[in-house]
Amino acid sequence: MSPSLFAERRARVASAIGANGIALVPTAPERPRNRDTDFLYRHDSYFYYLTGFGEPNAFLVITGDGKSTLFCAPKDAEREIWDGYRLGPAAAPQALGVQAAHSSDELEAMMPRLLENRDAVWYPFAIHAGLEARVGAWLNQVRARVRYGALCPQEQRDLCGVVDEMRLVKDAHEQDVMRRAAQISARAHVRAMKLSARMLREGREVREYHLDAELLHEFRLAGSQYPAYNSIVAAGANSCVLHYRAADTPVRAGELVLIDAGCELDGYASDITRTFPADGKFSGPQRELYELVLASQEAAVSATRPGARFNDPHEATVKVLAQGMLDVGLLDRNKVGSVDDVIEQRAYFQFYMHRTGHWLGMDVHDCGSYVEPGEVGEVSERKDPLSGEVIKNRPSRVLRPGMVLTIEPGLYVRPAEGVPEKFHGIGIRIEDDAIVTANGCELITRGVPVKPDEIEAVMRG
Repeated sequence: MSPSLFAERRARVASAIGANGIALVPTAPERPRNRDTDFLYRHDSYFYYLTGFGEPNAFLVITGDGKSTLFCAPKDAEREIWDGYRLGPAAAPQALGVQAAHSSDELEAMMPRLLENRDAVWYPFAIHAGLEARVGAWLNQVRARVRYGALCPQEQRDLCGVVDEMRLVKDAHEQDVMRRAAQISARAHVRAMKLSARMLREGREVREYHLDAELLHEFRLAGSQYPAYNSIVAAGANSCVLHYRAADTPVRAGELVLIDAGCELDGYASDITRTFPADGKFSGPQRELYELVLASQEAAVSATRPGARFNDPHEATVKVLAQGMLDVGLLDRNKVGSVDDVIEQRAYFQFYMHRTGHWLGMDVHDCGSYVEPGEVGEVSERKDPLSGEVIKNRPSRVLRPGMVLTIEPGLYVRPAEGVPEKFHGIGIRIEDDAIVTANGCELITRGVPVKPDEIEAVMRG
């Protein structure tokens, strides 16, 4: 990615914080996994968005006059033998397009002087443990110099609000990376589907971790740096556990498998869920519920377009699912009433208890407000019929081209009184990633089939 793209982003931050503001952005620290090894390192998303720099022990300073200063690990020939190449401060300005760079060893000494005579200091709130205390210590050093004419910033402001708005709308480069990530993840899902059917046809034992391994293999084979999140591979009744982790449960013919998995590529996440028959053939009850979830997703996709609200896809999904629950007998009309009653009383919550989507980008649940900024003050209240809690409603975000969100309805049927036994233990979720376009939305994850006949055809191959 060109350094000029990151420079343009930093310039936007500089403009937003004002001519006499200063912004501080640390990257993520390395974290110990056990006594003498660290977890696989992953940069902080805010920091990487503004620098494109993936090394640990780094810190970015942006001032309102447009100057960017990077603090990074110094060159160290001995440590580089053990830990790998370091860019170093001398090479950073040309490589990253920053105006100045220093060793991270100099951060503590230099920061008070950088903060002097600034009106406000901006940094990400509640992201980096201990950062607020560090800023406070630096400001105390500035205050110690007021008798010599130094001025101390009078405001501390959250930088997340500024950068969140920038990250919410993806530019052409970001969209391209996300399309490629989605293609890799789609191929991984197809491989897992095929492996499940093939191993069962051959009479071999299949467990959830076999399918998890297939996902990871395809992610890395295609150049993805990491899974974007812990993959969910849930066989049978495990599919009714929303955040189930792949374990050693057997994958059995006649049951469904729910896989929610996506790779991260060059800092951007993908997020796909598919539910498929372990042996490649849906049973009657499985197909009946699957087609209901698919119909609700199609309604949500149709509602995902510029000018619509973020909540519109969810409301479209709920309407289809609520009617479907009545039609297939998951809900008893004599007890819950009409479809409008089901929605108003949230009777559907027994089988569908999550939202239909979230923002997607550098983080799986990406940053960005779900409330339309210009309408924050338009508040109404309602009492939740299930919890009794009073909830404040604000107008949800207006969708605009370049926003990226998931569309992921589901049904999760746990055994319960009055629930038809043929549906017990069936959990279904269908999730795709959508880029809002000028005329609607682009589903970038349809490299893996979604219609039941197409899934069965792929698994016969």
